[in-house]
Amino acid sequence: MRSKHRPQRTCVVCREKREKRQLTRLVMASGRLQADPSGKLDGRGAYLCENPACWNAAGRATLSRALRCELHEDDCALLRQMTPS
Repeated sequence: MRSKHRPQRTCVVCREKREKRQLTRLVMASGRLQADPSGKLDGRGAYLCENPACWNAAGRATLSRALRCELHEDDCALLRQMTPS
């Protein structure tokens, strides 16, 4: 019997591939950075693993490049608040 297909995504910081459900999707929606737990919000997404070091290293330049838009200071502050412990 064939195993079920499990989508793979890559963390934008450490570049490690994992199952989509193991990563957190971030998306620019309505001009604001948002976490997308459902994975279904419109817009280009960027994935981060649950490693706090990746969240701390995911700065303005990394996410701006991955999301193809300019991040503002309030988006960076929100990212710091969402960082897992």
